[in-house]
Amino acid sequence: MVKLKVCGMKYQENIEELSRLLPDYIGFIFYPKSKRYFDGLIPQLPQTIKKTGVFVDEDLDQLVSLTTKYKLDALQLHGDESVEYLEELKEKLRVASVNKLEIIKAFAVGDTFEFQQLSPYQTWVDYFLFDTKGKDKGGNGISFDWKILKGYELTTPYFLSGGIGLESIDEIKDFLSGTIANHCQVLDLNSKFEEAPGLKNIMLIEEFKKELNALKL
Repeated sequence: MVKLKVCGMKYQENIEELSRLLPDYIGFIFYPKSKRYFDGLIPQLPQTIKKTGVFVDEDLDQLVSLTTKYKLDALQLHGDESVEYLEELKEKLRVASVNKLEIIKAFAVGDTFEFQQLSPYQTWVDYFLFDTKGKDKGGNGISFDWKILKGYELTTPYFLSGGIGLESIDEIKDFLSGTIANHCQVLDLNSKFEEAPGLKNIMLIEEFKKELNALKL
């Protein structure tokens, strides 16, 4: 069964409402330039939900500090972080005794993309995340052509992101039923379910989850 991540949460009551739907991941954006920038308090969440911090080329010491402060379960790196950056991050997390943390490296995908450039990252990440190339670092509300993932021949599983909405269910069914989606493990939802930046329509997410579960993929 494909997993679900809801990203860009900001408001405590909204987060609590979402948590009752038990998504697998909830994302908090620690990027000050984002309109979904999070600097509040994360309420107590069910243990099955992985608190995911989203960072963009963040200073490593600050990243580790926020990771420990919020007791994050996963880090999503959404900037131009290099392999060397990841190597240093892993060492700093080890020194800080932060263990069992998932690392997700995001890449913006346009009309063309050379997936082999990701090969050196595989040693350092648990997942890739493929998002639509746009004016913002995510949350642009548009999809890329998923057929481009035919060119993905690496073994690292990935999150699929970018403009996924309730209207995407049929397309998701076709995609996840095909062989090109073998390594797609998580769907990432954001702007298509918003009433305002960072404020999610919980009823729409609940409907999406029901329809996704009904696909039995």
